[in-house]
Amino acid sequence: MGLFFVDLLLCVLNCLSGYRYGWSDLKFAAQLDFAFRTLTWFVISAYLHIQFSHSSERRFPSLLRIWWAFYFLMSCSYLAIHLGLYWKHSSLPFLQWVSDVASIIFGLFFCYAGLFGKGEEDEDFHILDPLLKISSSRNKGDDGQGSSVGEEIVTPYANANLFSIFTFSWIGSLLGLGYRKTLNLEDVPQLANCDSAKVVFARFRNKLESNGDDSGNGGKVDTLKLVKALILSAWKEILWTALLSIVSTLASYVGPYLIDVFVHYLNSSHQQKYEGYVLVLIYFISMLIKCLSNRHLFFQLRMMAIRVRASLFALIYKKSLRLSSQSKQVQTSGDNVNLMSVDVERIALFSWYLHDIWRVPVQVALALLILYKSLGMASLVAFLVTMILMLANVPLGKLQEKFQGELMDSKDRRMKVTSEALRNMRVLKLHSWEMKFLAKIIELRSFETRWLKMLLYTSAMSTFVYMSAPMFVSMITFGFCVLIGIPLESGKILSAIATFAILQGPIYNLPDTISAVVQTKVSLDRISSFLCLDDLDLHNVQKLPRDAEVAVEIVKGNFSWDLHSPNLTLKDLNIRVYHGMRVAVCGSIGSGKSSLLSCILGEVQKVSGAINLNGTKAYVAQSPWIQSGKIVDNILFGKEMDKKRYEMILEACSLKKDLELCAFGDQTIIGDRGINLSGGQKQRIQIARALYHDADVYLLDDPFSAVDAHTGIHLFKECLLGILSSKTVIYVTHQVEFLPSADLIVVMRDGRITQTGKYKEILSSGTDFMELMSAHKKALANINSIKGGNALDNLTKDEEDESLLYSEKSIQDDEECDLKNHKTEKLVGSEGQLVREEKREKGGVSLSVYWKYLTAAYKGVFVPFILLAQILFQLLLIGSSYWMVFATPVSEDVRPHVKGSTLIFVYVALTLGSSLCVLIRSMLVVTTGYMTATLLFNKMHKCIFRAPLSFFNSTPIGRILNRASIDQSEVDTSIPHQLEELLISIIEFLGTAAVMSQVAWQMLIVFIPMSVTCIWYQQYYISAARELSRLVGVCQAPIIQHFTESSLGLTTIRCFDQEERFMDTNLKLVDGFSRPKFHFSGAIEWLCFRMDMLASITYAISLVFLISLSKGVLSPGVMGLIVAYGLSFSLHGVIWDFSSLENKIISIERILQYTCITSEPPLLVEEDRPSCEWPLQGKIDIIDLQVRYAPHLPLVLRGITCTFPGGMNIGIVGRTGSGKSTLVQALFRMLEPATGQILIDGINISKIGLHDLRSRLSIIPQDPIMFEGTLRNNLDPLEEYTDEQIWEALDRCQLGDEVRKKEGKLDFRVTENGENWSMGQRQLVCLGRVLLKRSKVIVLDEATASVDTTTDYLIQQMLREHFSRSMVITVAHRITSIIDIDMVLVLDNGLVLEYDSPAKLLEMKSSSFAKLVKDYTQRCSS
Repeated sequence: MGLFFVDLLLCVLNCLSGYRYGWSDLKFAAQLDFAFRTLTWFVISAYLHIQFSHSSERRFPSLLRIWWAFYFLMSCSYLAIHLGLYWKHSSLPFLQWVSDVASIIFGLFFCYAGLFGKGEEDEDFHILDPLLKISSSRNKGDDGQGSSVGEEIVTPYANANLFSIFTFSWIGSLLGLGYRKTLNLEDVPQLANCDSAKVVFARFRNKLESNGDDSGNGGKVDTLKLVKALILSAWKEILWTALLSIVSTLASYVGPYLIDVFVHYLNSSHQQKYEGYVLVLIYFISMLIKCLSNRHLFFQLRMMAIRVRASLFALIYKKSLRLSSQSKQVQTSGDNVNLMSVDVERIALFSWYLHDIWRVPVQVALALLILYKSLGMASLVAFLVTMILMLANVPLGKLQEKFQGELMDSKDRRMKVTSEALRNMRVLKLHSWEMKFLAKIIELRSFETRWLKMLLYTSAMSTFVYMSAPMFVSMITFGFCVLIGIPLESGKILSAIATFAILQGPIYNLPDTISAVVQTKVSLDRISSFLCLDDLDLHNVQKLPRDAEVAVEIVKGNFSWDLHSPNLTLKDLNIRVYHGMRVAVCGSIGSGKSSLLSCILGEVQKVSGAINLNGTKAYVAQSPWIQSGKIVDNILFGKEMDKKRYEMILEACSLKKDLELCAFGDQTIIGDRGINLSGGQKQRIQIARALYHDADVYLLDDPFSAVDAHTGIHLFKECLLGILSSKTVIYVTHQVEFLPSADLIVVMRDGRITQTGKYKEILSSGTDFMELMSAHKKALANINSIKGGNALDNLTKDEEDESLLYSEKSIQDDEECDLKNHKTEKLVGSEGQLVREEKREKGGVSLSVYWKYLTAAYKGVFVPFILLAQILFQLLLIGSSYWMVFATPVSEDVRPHVKGSTLIFVYVALTLGSSLCVLIRSMLVVTTGYMTATLLFNKMHKCIFRAPLSFFNSTPIGRILNRASIDQSEVDTSIPHQLEELLISIIEFLGTAAVMSQVAWQMLIVFIPMSVTCIWYQQYYISAARELSRLVGVCQAPIIQHFTESSLGLTTIRCFDQEERFMDTNLKLVDGFSRPKFHFSGAIEWLCFRMDMLASITYAISLVFLISLSKGVLSPGVMGLIVAYGLSFSLHGVIWDFSSLENKIISIERILQYTCITSEPPLLVEEDRPSCEWPLQGKIDIIDLQVRYAPHLPLVLRGITCTFPGGMNIGIVGRTGSGKSTLVQALFRMLEPATGQILIDGINISKIGLHDLRSRLSIIPQDPIMFEGTLRNNLDPLEEYTDEQIWEALDRCQLGDEVRKKEGKLDFRVTENGENWSMGQRQLVCLGRVLLKRSKVIVLDEATASVDTTTDYLIQQMLREHFSRSMVITVAHRITSIIDIDMVLVLDNGLVLEYDSPAKLLEMKSSSFAKLVKDYTQRCSS
């Protein structure tokens, strides 16, 4: 309708002009043109009005869209034809010019509306439930507030009008808010529904599946299919950005094309003022079009990158939820973290280079056309040289591809080890291995930096060649002109120089484009290879009808974790379990008990046979998997809250007391992998999760090993015999006392079921079960043989009828006592959660951050040289241009000032000098950047590995990995490049301003306000942009954290059918990351648009000054030079690069945060080093020991005083949370005492170095940890022992025969987390480490919890035999492990309750230890 009125007005004005001044042929043709346009637009307007007023359809017809695009291209063509006619001195009506400009502007609007008009949602998404439900009461126009989505605010961009979209005014309200206050994530509006991760991923997945891929059913996705899907899901954006690229390219060449005309106009003796003003208007309009097209091009490219990120994040996460067990061994979590953090980012960033692939040849072609107009045949030489330089990219590109691939592989290896070390930092510190692992990571980093260095120096050479390329091209072109006698005039030279300057952009970007193509291909290959990994076979387990009597059935089952291995994991399985049965699975370690449960879950590859399952299932893993987050969320695990059932389950799992002791109850946030919970608490939360899901079949993998005897009885009675009494329960256990209650017992050995039946049936048949029972009977015999056994018998007989009731009562009494003691301390702990939000710096990036970065390498000695090299480059570049202008005539009829040979010789010297400066600058930047990255890497990692355990308790691993991968990548490559870009922009701006300021002092009147306005805009913008950039960094870590966490708990997630919920969580986290990213994109374009507009106005005013100057004040050549340099004049480049650098430098800020972590006490104290033989006896004196986990948390140990005589076996018992593990941590100085001290052989352990202490003590921790690598490396990571010593240790810990069967024996590969070894075998490997070390003080923290009774008995015998003269401290829940030791320490609520020999404690009827033993014996005898 707007075009209809414009054309109608032009038609009327042209008609009036014709009647007044007469009708010429041109006016008559223009009148017909205007009339036809008016009629056409009226018809189209009427059609659209009728179409949309009577229909709910909001999509423009395809034919209309094509017409609009065609109209825009025709309008551009008309303008080009009219310009050509004008310069051939054919006068055109003024109204024709107005029509051309209006047509181009409206055509641009139409193209935008055609591609991105309202109601653009695809038909595919009407079937999707939107993630965000858009309120019907949307605000109209751009009021800065946006519309509501549920209770959230949607980005104002969703409902902005065209003017607001074109000027980026829609972001103004957020920038204003950011200027007034520090932005938080809640202040950032939600994305529009069509940009949400859910909708974007659905569109992408549809394209992927319609592209011949059935990935939804486990199909393969190769690189080509992935690329096709990405292109098809973003075809609109690709078309629109291609159109904008064409417009921007055409507009950028208007200036160079008209320079020669401008110089001739200035040199003309009969100037017409209006011609000058027309030239100024054309220059201004071309810059205006270039500004609009560039800004929207970049914004749309950023939008495309956000959508690509969302699609790939979701795709990789969805694939990871379906990976088979074998695929998980091939692709470790460290590899996956790199896929999510580095590869996805590289592919997303490729959107910036997408159009450069075809735009560079177009720009070169246009440049050569302009050169041909100015220099004739010499342009062919320019073309030839340009092509040679471009072809030089082929070997450079191949080298970069090779280096990039190797760099990513080495980064994967480093991240794998880093991730593993961070996950197991507690174990590393207990063994004093953290510095060994740090050295390993630094060694891997040094290998990585070899490839990084090659990549950076290759890039530096590319930068040198292609920054110098325009100068080389101009040098050879001008030389050829002189050689064959083509006359060189100022106007033609300036036109050529301006063309070369524009050509410098695509040629300079070409190496970056090739590098981006290479990196993107590498990343796409890596992602597609991940997507091609095998999925879990969903047909492994067949569903039985609900009315079937059988709950679980395995018929002739053969299973293997590794299908390529000739050895089956489980062989010839035949078992049938009916509804309501309790089935106990027992056997020696490594017999296949956990694998049996995994095959029922469908996790183990089926070789042959059948598995049938009836109903839903719930699973409790042997190694607890707890999500970081609230306790209540871990228990509910996606189900709605049923308060009555929830309370009943908390009671049944003995969790009420634990929750009451937590300052925030069930709202307490659990740390990474449940790090702030004890092993027993984690296990009970797992059991509560399973119970709450009310499944039909329960699979419990050794659920009672991590809890004490009281709690074990309670759990068995309340959970298995109570809540689950009517359910089908299959439970693995090493505790023989829980076997009699089973309806069916399954005995396993070497992957086979050797016996099945009821307890009494199999007790008398077969040897395997008898072996387990004989060890148990020996342990009971030890209890009865202890002095005072009669007293125990009496105690048992007197209260036999109270058996289980008594134990229940004792638990309640203990709870009441504990609550009383902790009532006051609970208030202290309510100050804050242990796990807190990630620290985010606020306000401007401190200058100290820049200073630390610049002076990190060689104390900043190279920085002045880099600055000097760039200044010299700019001076020589300007000097070469001045020389060419001064030394050449303005027109053909003027004699040249110097000979042609002199002209070229001086120009070549200046050009080569500037090229040398570029080379020096590039090399120095790369060298300094590389050294700085290495120093910061080493410093950060040293600080992380020397941090106290409390840091790892409160910091999720994802945050640390984010810095080690994403931020480190920025420091490696992006920040040095960005600093170089900023330096180039500043020096170039100052040089251009100096050249332009020659026009007149009045230019300062324009320069100063323009600069002040630009700086004010930048200050207004940067407050919000800086915080948005920080939020991007903070919001990316949870995506990585959630991904890593999900990978570890994959079996649990799949068992509970929670894949969809976890997928939704991933999509919401991606949206949380995309929100600040999107608004940051809008903010930076808001700033750049205003900068470009100010620059365009300033340039236009300077041109007006030029044509107003009196003739002779400046030579036409110099004025032409000002015009040429003014084409690139803008403070936008400086502000853009500075803002980009400030956003990148946040990575330095984040790394520096981790270089200031409070360190543990020193590893070595030279003046207090103990002797080599210390400790000789192992005597431990604990004096008034008080310990707390953090200054704001209550005391956990509240004044313990006792002595452990040297060479004795000490047992530590007590309920969960009584302080057993805390005492062990204090012994190893994982926690420093608040008051009190610990002496070992008379030496205060607080006075000696941590390495001296921890390396002299040995521990087998509660969670048995194995690292990826070989078995030899796991047993002897410090490489201190011979193979003979290692074999001896393996034989003693009952693993020798098992290892001899393995391929490679000691060099047998251990997968990530030791997943190809059973839990019991892992504990035996930990025992092997202790046997090798042969310390005088040994701590067993639930060391035999995951082994069978037979192995436990053998281990105890072995410890007595080989460590008879050592101090052995045993923390155990299994009574048989501590009944025949020398002394028992009973802890309760952080205090010593009892401390004496087992015999004496058993004589006291009221002792807690006697009650504990009584419960155990009653449980066994029942």
